[in-house]
Amino acid sequence: MSVSQAHKELFGRLYHSIWNERRMEFIEHVIADTHALGDPTVAGGAVGPSAYRRQVERFLTGLPDLRFEVHETISEGDKLVVYWTITGTHRGEFLGVPPTNKKVSFSGITINQIRNGKIIESTVIWDGLGLLEQFGIDLPVRYEMLAASAR
Repeated sequence: MSVSQAHKELFGRLYHSIWNERRMEFIEHVIADTHALGDPTVAGGAVGPSAYRRQVERFLTGLPDLRFEVHETISEGDKLVVYWTITGTHRGEFLGVPPTNKKVSFSGITINQIRNGKIIESTVIWDGLGLLEQFGIDLPVRYEMLAASAR
């Protein structure tokens, strides 16, 4: 099995099993104990499987019917880059916004570093401002809310 294929199988488990099937028990199998999560909505350090679980649960609270669609992956050395889109219905508090019951869709890119078959670092870049706009939040308020959610 090539490294590229191994990376793709790992991320199939991450996005399909954990995010789409809600099988949280897989987090321990794909996220390293020292995993560092970099996300614009996470302030300070988010380390390990429990931090990753909190992030998944936060998204699922706000978008309980969330679906992750992976559009493209690029594997090089110990890195796997994933271009994705999340769709869902805003039925719970998310990013400080009470439920709007609006269907939303936003895209992002995650750069993951892998060691010994587990993800040791994830850097996530996604369109949080576009998401808040879909919630119906005005531009000046959106910036303030994103800044507050990162604290």
